[in-house]
Amino acid sequence: MRIGLHSGELFAGVIGIHKFVYDVWGDTVNTAKRMETFGAPGRVHVSAATRRLLGDAYCFEPRGAIELKGKPAPVPVYALGTDA
Repeated sequence: MRIGLHSGELFAGVIGIHKFVYDVWGDTVNTAKRMETFGAPGRVHVSAATRRLLGDAYCFEPRGAIELKGKPAPVPVYALGTDA
């Protein structure tokens, strides 16, 4: 299992006419998905924005920066740990 977490603005809503589906979309969702795709198995990867929001509640292992589609520069990524 791979998980990518990014924090920021997103859009959410119910779409459909005959069959309703709740969905979320936006750059935040796309960034998290792309981080998940490039992540190591069994790890939770977080962006710098999420790392700042989590503060010292967790330990983080720097994983370098990765090129993500739609981003002008490589994005720093951290692996989330459970030790504070």
